[in-house]
Amino acid sequence: FITVTNSNDLTFPPGALYSRKFTIDGEQISLQVQDTPFVSLEDDTDSICCQEQINRSIYWADGFVFVYSITDYESYRVIRPLHQHIRKIHPNANIPLLLMANKGDLLRARQVSSKEGLQLASELGGTYYEVSARENCEGVHEAFQQLCQEVSRMIGSCNGEKRRGLHLVRPKSPNMQDLKRRLKQALTSKGKSATTL
Repeated sequence: FITVTNSNDLTFPPGALYSRKFTIDGEQISLQVQDTPFVSLEDDTDSICCQEQINRSIYWADGFVFVYSITDYESYRVIRPLHQHIRKIHPNANIPLLLMANKGDLLRARQVSSKEGLQLASELGGTYYEVSARENCEGVHEAFQQLCQEVSRMIGSCNGEKRRGLHLVRPKSPNMQDLKRRLKQALTSKGKSATTL
């Protein structure tokens, strides 16, 4: 399955795709995490401005991790409009989500309380974790593992049927598609010329 993370805070290169395989409940799982940067609030409004890359990522995701920094209230403010944006793309889907408050080691610089994080997670129907990716990766690992278990259960409860709109093939590079088209044309034209001889 595929999971998208929105992260203005973790130290991933923008747009990076990470893949890992691990075992949950005796089943090998392939996890892909797509970092989706460049989400911001439009001038003094509660609507978001995001790149098309984010929409493509949202379409193929089976679960979402919303990451904000406890030291940056603006990163927290983006979460609710981003969730609303996802609901527009998947209006009827019950997609597991995780709200992750990062930089838990910087308590003196805190701008977002744990209470606010818990309240938002409850409102969005997700699980809340406060972590420090810098000091303790175990919290991050535990959070992702729980999300993966939820997604695995959800996929298993579909009785083999794919949830509509959630298992779309991840978009391929236009260059690769163009190369395949050209190769097919070349093979087709060679086949025609060979039969005319």
